Amino acid sequence: MAEKLTMGPFLAATTAASVVYARKFDAPLFQTVSAAWTVAVPFYIFVWLSYLYPLYFSELRHVPTVPGFPLWGQFFTIITEECGVPQRRWHKDHGPIIRYFFPFGAERLSIADDEALKHMTVKNPYNYPKPVRAKLWMVRILGEGILLSEGQEHVHQRKALTAGFSIQSIRALTPIFWEKSLLMSKLWSNEMETAKVTTQSFEVLEWLNRCTLDIIGKAGFGYDINSLEDPDVPIREAYRLVFAFDLFSRLLHGLQAFIPASKHIPAKMNRDMETSRGIILDKATEIITTKLDEAENNAGAKDILALIAKENKKLKEAGEPGLSFNTMRDQIMTFLGAGHDTTATGVAWTIHLLSTHPEVQSRLRDEIREHMPFLFDASARHEGGGIDEALLAAADPDKLPYMDNVCRESLRYIPPIPMTVRQSLEDDTIGPYRVPGGTVIYVLANTINRLPSFWGDTADEFDPDRFDALPDTVVPNAYMTFLQGPRGCIGRKFAETEMKILLCCLLSLYEFERDFDTPDPEEWKMWRLVLRPKEGVTVKASTL
Repeated sequence: MAEKLTMGPFLAATTAASVVYARKFDAPLFQTVSAAWTVAVPFYIFVWLSYLYPLYFSELRHVPTVPGFPLWGQFFTIITEECGVPQRRWHKDHGPIIRYFFPFGAERLSIADDEALKHMTVKNPYNYPKPVRAKLWMVRILGEGILLSEGQEHVHQRKALTAGFSIQSIRALTPIFWEKSLLMSKLWSNEMETAKVTTQSFEVLEWLNRCTLDIIGKAGFGYDINSLEDPDVPIREAYRLVFAFDLFSRLLHGLQAFIPASKHIPAKMNRDMETSRGIILDKATEIITTKLDEAENNAGAKDILALIAKENKKLKEAGEPGLSFNTMRDQIMTFLGAGHDTTATGVAWTIHLLSTHPEVQSRLRDEIREHMPFLFDASARHEGGGIDEALLAAADPDKLPYMDNVCRESLRYIPPIPMTVRQSLEDDTIGPYRVPGGTVIYVLANTINRLPSFWGDTADEFDPDRFDALPDTVVPNAYMTFLQGPRGCIGRKFAETEMKILLCCLLSLYEFERDFDTPDPEEWKMWRLVLRPKEGVTVKASTL
């Protein structure tokens, strides 16, 4: 089987042949080599890479392939449609493992087969790290924490972090979830009282981003960011800059995946990224510097950093290396960024879906009222919007079965993180196909979560009741919102609990309707770490 000849050896062979030719026929060396290169480079790019190799020599040529010429492939379809939607069509037409092309014959696989996914995520996960290019822009903002670490470093970090995300640890943090969720609800009420209205439009994604940022700050690190009451705090502004959506910013981000040096172009987007990185790095350093000693020595501390620090101390006392200062700082960067934006986006999409499915919203509110009646009792909310701690301590959002269904269905229907990309290190076999090392493979939650082969004919419908009677085809890998295996989301339970408490607080005070004066957020979703609507999520909130 032919190896994929790379440009370097190809040009070296061309140059060597040109030198031999020039000496044998007494031709001018420089002109001979130049002429050979003038022919060889276009031949390599446009004939070998973009035609001969992918169609006739590649080991992946036996994988069902989406029709299209490899020179440009399916690139323009992919960049002009919602992330994962083209692949839904292709999997329906061509099967659970498919090949398609990026420009110049660059082969890509998309995997939606249960056994293949199990192999990649559970049986052999560390053969499939994130490609270096995919990490380039994320690492600037998220640090080299558990999200982006690979191999044994990831194993080591996950072991050190597990204690901070146990069910017991998260239950101990729920008072903070309630505190910030109730505060946001109260701030909405204050705005409406000031305006003397009972119905007002809110762009909920921005509000939820501030709320979840405050939650991860306090629950994660014992640090009160307070962006709910001060929306202009520098770190919140840093994340706003990171997720800019103008066309030039999107193009430049895409360019940097192929040409890393383009991050030095003196463009506004690059300046914003560096400004954001500086702010986030400074904040993470401030948190770790001021809180680490306190976290290690405070036996009663319950935040994630405290538990991580104590576990880290145990590892060092047992002779294991533990986490370095930079690694701890990078964990804070990871949890600040990925830990607040993903949950905020998931809740925002859920509120949007509830606003367009009023029967689901009413049924969910009735369940909350049945299990947590004090949330609907104005007299139970003392000044500041808080509620007696004893009542909150007894309130368990996991005891609301329909809430669980709604959250799972929302996260299936619009997964906040729509895809992950991997690149094989060594040759492997996925399904019936041999996959050579270096193959780029996509696992698209926004594809897999909506495939009829898993979810039946109603895969494209929002229906929380489906979780009460799932068909046998809904295997664990049919739901890839949090991935699976050792690379699955370590903060899943944290996010699910936070999401439920936010919805309990909001639905006990407000009824949501679509604001038809604003764009439908489902019509234009853009992927930038999370699948967010271009114009946010604006809904009309009416007091109950």
